[in-house]
Amino acid sequence: MADTKRSRLEKELLRLETMKAYEREYEGLIVCGVDEAGRGPLAGPVVAGAVILPKDCSILYLNDSKKVSEKRREALFLEIQEKAISWAVGVVPPAVVDEINILQATYEAMRQAVSQLSPAPDVLLNDAVTIPDLPMKARQVPIVKGDAKSISIAAASIMAKVTRDHMMEEYDRLYPEYGFARHKGYGTAAHIAAIKEYGPCPIHRRSFIGKFV
Repeated sequence: MADTKRSRLEKELLRLETMKAYEREYEGLIVCGVDEAGRGPLAGPVVAGAVILPKDCSILYLNDSKKVSEKRREALFLEIQEKAISWAVGVVPPAVVDEINILQATYEAMRQAVSQLSPAPDVLLNDAVTIPDLPMKARQVPIVKGDAKSISIAAASIMAKVTRDHMMEEYDRLYPEYGFARHKGYGTAAHIAAIKEYGPCPIHRRSFIGKFV
């Protein structure tokens, strides 16, 4: 049993080492990971996370937020806050998503998150996008599926996802008939049925729910 545990730990440490490859490419520079949560839901904000981790920071089981259980995400959320040099989130509400579209809203959430960091980053490792109109002159490195390839992007993924989940749990208290605490605004059968029964509430994205109302 002890050997099995040791083997699992060694495997996890090796996985984390491979996830530091992008950060090591920019040795001596301030590297920030950027990712978003909430592009697809029918309700709620889009949230972006930005995280600067110390050199050779190790956070066990850090991964793409979609690959981590809710319980582990919550633990990672606290550990990242404790260990990060700087972290921030940007939040764009559903009314703005409707006004400027989800892609532009995602960029805006990312700009908000990055602009709050101190120190300002030299390099942004982004999950698959290049952010237009950044408020600083940081080099941008878009990485496809970066939340599973870079520890900085994975950390940003966790911060964005857990922040958004907490917001949706608060909205569930305001609008309990929609079940936001369970599905977080995504288009589940139960959520769509609630929209059809009760109509949209103030946090629904009108541009996303046209065929249901």
